[in-house]
Amino acid sequence: MTKAPTVPADPWRAFVNVLQIPETGLHRDIEADGATRAAMAEIAEVREIAFARAAFDLSPRSGGRVHVAGHLTARIGQTCVVTLEPIENDIDEDIDLTFAPAEQIPDIADAVAGEEIQIGAGDLPEPPEPIINGIIDLGRLATDVLLLAIDPYPRKEGAVFESQVTAADPEDHPFAGLKALKAAPKEPKSAGRSDGSQED
Repeated sequence: MTKAPTVPADPWRAFVNVLQIPETGLHRDIEADGATRAAMAEIAEVREIAFARAAFDLSPRSGGRVHVAGHLTARIGQTCVVTLEPIENDIDEDIDLTFAPAEQIPDIADAVAGEEIQIGAGDLPEPPEPIINGIIDLGRLATDVLLLAIDPYPRKEGAVFESQVTAADPEDHPFAGLKALKAAPKEPKSAGRSDGSQED
């Protein structure tokens, strides 16, 4: 029996060694090739990913942290959930995250949770993403942003669901029988008995 081909968990990879980021910062442009886009389309369960590209600016921060700002653009081929016609949707997402050494993440998360308890969630920053073995994977970051931005229920412009509504029968209601009885002609009362005899 032939097994289905496996899809790598992270098909789009673009590694940056944090030790090689200069103090002035680092700019990186990445673009997914055809095989990578096909793998991502399979993961996302979409018809195709026509293109996917991202630009990043990485800036070192104190404590070994790195600020990553960027922008992702992509074009996704999907199927309209209403008409079942093929459609295309464009994705245009900004990226603004901080990465920190993995060993710092628990302490930072606890600190953020403490601030939430004291002053409420509000606009507190999200805990940073982990730097794994001194590496930031911009490809995986771009993939995560792309997958989160895909519309799970795409619709062609102007397409709307039309539910089949059956007109209610005006005679089909709880008082229909009562109405029928009321409308029926009344029978005249007989002056005599049913056997035809007269009362004294």
